[in-house]
Amino acid sequence: MNRSLFWTTFATVFLAEVGDKTQLAAMTATVRSGQIWTVFLAASAALVCATAIGVALGGVLFRYIPEAAIKWAAGCAFIAVGLWVLIKG
Repeated sequence: MNRSLFWTTFATVFLAEVGDKTQLAAMTATVRSGQIWTVFLAASAALVCATAIGVALGGVLFRYIPEAAIKWAAGCAFIAVGLWVLIKG
């Protein structure tokens, strides 16, 4: 296992997830239910599944689409979602 890649990926995903809607949803579910471990396990399983889909899809996409095109598409998608949130919010 490539330790440098592991820690870079860990740090990137951790920083991206801290304070996002997923974390807020988990906090809300915990407050409403009081079921700390159930919410923790469910949220962890959901993150693992979402990450697995991202890794699998990324592996396929990078075989057929240049990396630069994927970065542009991802950047445009983030901007579009941000604008949508600002306009709808």
